[in-house]
Amino acid sequence: MDTLEKKTLRYGIDAYQEWVEREGLRIAEGISLNIFKVETADWPRYGVKGAVCHFAGRGDFTNMFVLDIPAGKATAPVQHVYEAIYFVLDGRGSTQVEFADGRKHSFEWGPRSFFAIPLNAKYRHFNASGTSRALLCTTTLAPLMMKIFHNDEFIFNAPFEFADRVGRPGYYTGEGDLHMIRPGNNTWETNFVPDLGTIELTPWEDRGPGSSNIIFALAEGIMHAHISEIAPATYKKAHRHTGGTHVLTLTGGGYSLLWYPDEREFTRVDWEYGTVFPPLEGQFHQHFVTSNEASRYVAMALGGMRYPLTEEHRRIGLGAQGKKMAVSLSVKEGGDQIEYEDQDPRIHAIWLDEMRKHGITPRMKDPLAK
Repeated sequence: MDTLEKKTLRYGIDAYQEWVEREGLRIAEGISLNIFKVETADWPRYGVKGAVCHFAGRGDFTNMFVLDIPAGKATAPVQHVYEAIYFVLDGRGSTQVEFADGRKHSFEWGPRSFFAIPLNAKYRHFNASGTSRALLCTTTLAPLMMKIFHNDEFIFNAPFEFADRVGRPGYYTGEGDLHMIRPGNNTWETNFVPDLGTIELTPWEDRGPGSSNIIFALAEGIMHAHISEIAPATYKKAHRHTGGTHVLTLTGGGYSLLWYPDEREFTRVDWEYGTVFPPLEGQFHQHFVTSNEASRYVAMALGGMRYPLTEEHRRIGLGAQGKKMAVSLSVKEGGDQIEYEDQDPRIHAIWLDEMRKHGITPRMKDPLAK
């Protein structure tokens, strides 16, 4: 019998975590983070400063990168076979996307701009200011794709163009196609939104009085994204869903409570523009406005309405067996939403106390009052 060389078997590998270490990326961690306060460091792959945010509720498949582009500078050209949805927190500039046949699309962005990079297209960002930085964050599927392929050369240099992901030219100028499906599912198809603070939304009263939203279909991708608005001095109904949904505050002020059904105490997250927090898998969460300004947030996750990746995504976002989508169906009917009349009695009392602290007149009555 031949003598076999004894080798140590590698197992239990997280290919994504190993890649983060190789990149030398600065890591920010927490239940929630204000992206303006995330410390960045040189990221050679992009040629600017960057960081990666690892939230407690990010799940297994998504993450968030931060790009800090110095005044007058640009990122290095990159491409990758993981999807990426960008949000501009601060600064003004432009992005150029280049395709294998030589076609290019460029668009200018500013604060609260929102866009997706077509899969594996080469792109770079340019800071238009000569005096101020530009700060962008991007929710991606890098963890999923790196765990599947665990090969940097393929992830960042695959010689294939996904022509069906490009979209028509108007999708890069702020144009789009509105698909009126039903409240909660109405969809704006595009690749670029100039300002999430001003885009028109459609009513979605299932989530609460005065609530509205719009779903985005971006770059023919499998990621979900939607923007929701909560009416001033009100709050939404509690709900739950899969992990990894990065919630980013756009306008207004307030807080969220998070809990599991068997927990007595709430976890609280106070938010302002730039605050991000992904609720954990199956964790109930409820959003409360404590100002006279409507509050908007954008949420980004794996599994869109057009291409739900799992049956759970389909159940949550589309519904099953003739029922409403689970995200707006009462838990008493097998869904994932807690109706006002079924919520913990402490919920409304906590909110009223916050409203008193802010000197704001509530626009909702106690749903449990007789």
